[in-house]
Amino acid sequence: MKTYLMGVDLGTSSCKTALFEPDGRVAALGGADYSVRYPQRGWAEQDPEEWWDGICRAIRGMMESSGISPAEIAGIGVDGQSWSAIALDAAGQVLCPTPIWTDTRSADICRETAERIPERELFDICGNPVQPGYTWPKILWYRKHRPEVFEQTEKILQSNSYIVYRMTGEITQDLSQGYGLACFDMRRGCWSGETCERLGIPRRMLPELMPSHQVAGRLTAEAAERCGLQAGIPVVAGGLDAACGTLGAGVVSSGQTQEQGGQAGGMSICIGEYAADPRLILGFHVVPGRWLLQGGTTGGGGALKWLRETMCPELDFVAMSALAESAPAGSGGVVFLPYMAGERSPIWDPKACGVFFGLNFGTGRAQMIRACMEGVAYALRHNLETAEQAGARADVLRAMGGSANSRIWTQIKADVTGRDIEVPSSDTATTLGAAILAGVGTGVYDSFEAAAEQTVRVSRSVKPNPENQETYDRGYAAYRELYESLKGLMHRQ
Repeated sequence: MKTYLMGVDLGTSSCKTALFEPDGRVAALGGADYSVRYPQRGWAEQDPEEWWDGICRAIRGMMESSGISPAEIAGIGVDGQSWSAIALDAAGQVLCPTPIWTDTRSADICRETAERIPERELFDICGNPVQPGYTWPKILWYRKHRPEVFEQTEKILQSNSYIVYRMTGEITQDLSQGYGLACFDMRRGCWSGETCERLGIPRRMLPELMPSHQVAGRLTAEAAERCGLQAGIPVVAGGLDAACGTLGAGVVSSGQTQEQGGQAGGMSICIGEYAADPRLILGFHVVPGRWLLQGGTTGGGGALKWLRETMCPELDFVAMSALAESAPAGSGGVVFLPYMAGERSPIWDPKACGVFFGLNFGTGRAQMIRACMEGVAYALRHNLETAEQAGARADVLRAMGGSANSRIWTQIKADVTGRDIEVPSSDTATTLGAAILAGVGTGVYDSFEAAAEQTVRVSRSVKPNPENQETYDRGYAAYRELYESLKGLMHRQ
C-alpha cells in the first residue's frame, strides 16, 4: 500500500488541495472558489462556513477523480491566510463573518490603543507594529462595535485552525499565526497574560499554542463523510500560508529566502535569531527554532487578477504574460502603485491606493499589464531593501505562487531586485509545505531538512538582465516618489 500526505491551502479567493507522495510528487489536485465581501469601504470579510464547504468539495472531488484510497493517507496539513478573527461561541458556532487580512475597519481601534499603550511597548512584546490588518484590533472592534458578538465569543480562531477544528473538533492555535496578536510574545512563543489584560482581550478567548507539525487531532466521522475520507486520519495544527509556502519552496535554514507570488506579494527571510523591525513583519516559521522576517504587500498576483477581470476578461494569465513580454522594460514610462487594498510593509498605510501614472494615447494593454507586474516587483524591492537595512540580506530568492509560472514576471522581479531567482514547483509549494508538516508530525520524515531535500526540486533559474538595470532603477525611483507625492491626497479621499 502506498503512502500519501495531504496539503490543504485556504487562500483568499479559493482553496487548493493536493495529495503528495513522500518524494514530493503530486498524485492528485483539487480546488474550489468562494467569495470575499466588501460591505463598506475598508471592509473585507468572508464566511468561514464557505471555506469549510469549499474544502469539503475540493477534497471529495480530488479523491473521486484520483481513485486513491483514503486508507493510504498518512496525515493532513492545513495552511491558511493570515489575520482572521473567527469568533466562536461556546457551542462552536461562528458568530459573524470574519474580517480578513485586507480589512482595515479597525483603524480607529489602533489609534485609541496607541493613546493608551505606547506602541513601542507593544512592539517589544510582539515584534510587530500597530496596524488595523492584524487580528487583535479586530477583536477589540467586536468589543466596541459588535458587543453582542464579543460577549458570546468563547474562542478566536485563525483560518487554518478553524478548518482543523471542523476536521477534528479540537480548538487549536499554531505558533506561526501568533504574529497577528500583540499579546503574543514573539521571543518566547507564548501568550503574554499581562498584555492581554492591558489590551482588554480575555486570555480565555485565545487557544492554547502548539507547533505547526504537532498532531492536533484526528479526522472525525462527520468530517470524513463530508470530505470523502476515512475517519481517524491525523491532522496537524498547520500554519500560515506564507510560512507553509516558504517551507514548500525549500526554505528551512537561516538566510534562505522565499519570494511570494500568490494573491499577495512579498518575501520571507528565514532567520535563526529574533530580529524585529517596525517596518516589516516578524513571525514564527513553521520550522521550529526559526523566525520569518517578512515583507507583505497587498498587491501581488491579485493586482493582475483585478486587471484581467476589469480590463481584459477575455485573456488568460498566459496571454497577459505574452502581452507583457511584448512591451519594453519600463512599460514606456507607465508606473503602477499596486496598493489595491491599502498597503502593508514597509509603508503601512491603509489609505494608500492603486495608481497608474504616465498614461498617454500610445499606452495599450501590453504596457499596462507589464506596468502592473513591474509595480509588484518594485514593492518587492522596497521590502528587500528595508530588510537589508534591518540586517537581513536576501541573496537568491525561491519563487512560489501562481505568479512564478510567468517567465516574464519572474524575469522582471529578477531585473528589478538584482537577485537570482530559483523556481521550484510554484503551484504546489504552499500545499506541499502543509503536507510536509503532516509528514514530519506523523513520522513520514525524520526532520524538516530531510523533508525539503527529499521533496523540493528547482525547475528553472533566472538571472538579472544587466541591460535593464538602469531602466528599472529609474522606474523604482519614480515608484517611490509617486507614493510620497500622492500620500497626502490619498489620505483626503
